[in-house]
Amino acid sequence: MHMIECIGGFVAILVFLFIHFWRRNRDEILPNWPIIGMLPVLLRHMSDLHDHITLVMNIHGGTFRFQGPWFTDTSFIVTADPINVEHITCKNFGNYGKGYNFQEIFNFFGDSILTVNSHVWKQERIMVQSILKRKSFNNLFQKTIQNKLVNCLLPFLNDVSKLGIQVDLQDVFGRFTFDNIIVTLFGFDPNSLPIKFSELRDISYLKSPHVIEQVIFYRHFIPVCLWRVQKWLRVGPENKYKVASENLNRFLSERISAFSKRKDMDECFFDMMKALTKEENGKEEMSEKYVRDTAATLLLAGNSPVTSGLSWFFWLVSNHPIVEAKIIQEIKDSYPTQEENLITSLCLEEVDKLVYLHAAICEALRLYPPIPFEHICAIKSDVLPSGQDVSPNTKLIYFMYSMGRMEEIWGEDCKEFKPERWISPRGKIIHVPSYKFVTFNAGPRSCLGKNLAFFQMKMVAAAMLWMFQIQVVEGHPVTPKLSISLGMKHGLKVKVTKRCIS
Repeated sequence: MHMIECIGGFVAILVFLFIHFWRRNRDEILPNWPIIGMLPVLLRHMSDLHDHITLVMNIHGGTFRFQGPWFTDTSFIVTADPINVEHITCKNFGNYGKGYNFQEIFNFFGDSILTVNSHVWKQERIMVQSILKRKSFNNLFQKTIQNKLVNCLLPFLNDVSKLGIQVDLQDVFGRFTFDNIIVTLFGFDPNSLPIKFSELRDISYLKSPHVIEQVIFYRHFIPVCLWRVQKWLRVGPENKYKVASENLNRFLSERISAFSKRKDMDECFFDMMKALTKEENGKEEMSEKYVRDTAATLLLAGNSPVTSGLSWFFWLVSNHPIVEAKIIQEIKDSYPTQEENLITSLCLEEVDKLVYLHAAICEALRLYPPIPFEHICAIKSDVLPSGQDVSPNTKLIYFMYSMGRMEEIWGEDCKEFKPERWISPRGKIIHVPSYKFVTFNAGPRSCLGKNLAFFQMKMVAAAMLWMFQIQVVEGHPVTPKLSISLGMKHGLKVKVTKRCIS
């Protein structure tokens, strides 16, 4: 009887506290409840999470503390303030690392440049950077993009236009970028993207990166104990994660094994894995795990972000016909011969002539950054320029999606798709500091593949817009999915028609 009275008293206190906090916080956009913290609001706004966080950012001046449930590891500082981002990524870079459980959250990528810290990360970055700067690698990358564009993507779209059917353009781009990165890594073409629509296959390992990225996203906000239990019981998202990881690991293992047995490597054909084998500590061989971890990370970097960037770019352009017309006119003016094969054989230097196209891509990446947020952790105590105290082991998230929608950075028209904001009166691209335009990160951790990503996007955009008109299917819902890469939840259903250029 005494126990029942105690429980009843405890419940009564909880009810009183909740009523008290409800009355005090009912007008708050992000109320902090006892025990459960701000989690209910986060769950309620899962369908429009990115925009809701942006609204909260604007109300709180660009930075706020998210309080998760008590006794869980889900509390952190969220910021969209460029001064804070500059402080974190540049000025006080040495005080911010991956954090104690970053590797567990991103465990699929093993001990790679994505997950390691300190001097190990620095060594990995120097090694990868040296490879990406090589002329032989850049020649291979350009050749790979051009071959896949001419021999697969454009014929596939031409077939779709003849059939007069709808196609998920995001899925098409996903297959295109997947094939490109695997060819670059292993010299092997998985042919995920066929030349005919009727040959399109459902491939398990092709879907795996998307599942892995979505579950990693949820791991940032769900209490660690909960997803660890799911992982142990093999239920819910964690079971999907395990299956997806096994499928992709099996594919990577097959490719690594096949590569290691190759005897007929053409000396003129540069291969990323071959270069990595020669680079690690001067040794000719390395562990299969190292190759697998590096390949998995490069696959992540070369697949989903470019797919996301291209998908949002074409969605925006299809809804802004004036921008589309300006891009086509720029191509006409830059290449008067208007030869179809000329557009698909441009090199890195030639494609840089398309200033308005570059500006339109920058504008799409500003509004819809392929990686919507970055997660880091403080090593020592600090104070952000905006005034927030940062304790050791405090997690911080700088939210790039919100940064693209801050009036303080981009002006009152920040939500408009306006490529002109990137072009100076002299017709040159305006340089925006990386801590304001954080799509490719900032400071020492800035993206090594930025120029390669721009080249791939510009080549695809120029060729597709020159040859086809892309029209989003009327009524098709377009909204960001919840993932560490900003894809479209329902894909991008379009109709493709052959363009007549006069």
